Amino acid sequence: MPQEDRRTRRTRRLLRDALVALVLERGYAGITVEDITERADLGRATFYSHYTDKDALLSQIVADLQAELDSRLEPLLRAPSVGFSGKPILEMFRHAAEERDAYRVILRGEGDGRALREFMEARSAAAAMVFGHRARAMEVTPRIDIDVLARAWVGEQVAVLRWWLEAEPQPLSAEAVTHMLLELSLRGRYWANGFDGEPPTASGEGSPD
Repeated sequence: MPQEDRRTRRTRRLLRDALVALVLERGYAGITVEDITERADLGRATFYSHYTDKDALLSQIVADLQAELDSRLEPLLRAPSVGFSGKPILEMFRHAAEERDAYRVILRGEGDGRALREFMEARSAAAAMVFGHRARAMEVTPRIDIDVLARAWVGEQVAVLRWWLEAEPQPLSAEAVTHMLLELSLRGRYWANGFDGEPPTASGEGSPD
């Protein structure tokens, strides 16, 4: 790798780590570019040679995490699979554990929720593509709109992921959480609540849902 590329990557990593650490300490709103450069021990001119403002830096953090996650998921999603293995979920939880602080900043909705929206939109689009491809490959017709299905699936994962990352000490292993989410996906909330058989009604009467 050329020296300039290594220097650029190192500089961006220092700025990324500085922003993440400051957000977790103070919250996003009160942080300035000067705060970031001071924490990273870099000059303001260096910052502006890479980013226009702190919002651009935050967006880049989201984009980088998405790219890293997609790279790790790609071989799993390419592998032929009739059903749901849970491996992509487990890989996301493992990635989040490795980049815990950056994920916490995003999932908390820092930056007026922009980072979280960008993350959710990208994950929902990826899930919709996978669900659509699987339906076509298996020649089945989804009973729920693919976009609704994808957003519900991602929202469920993200809610659990945030709880899992914020908990001290961590209550469950990544493998245990993945297994529970997979069981919920395959069997549904009715089963997960402890009931057997088919739900007594499809109208939702008498149900908190």
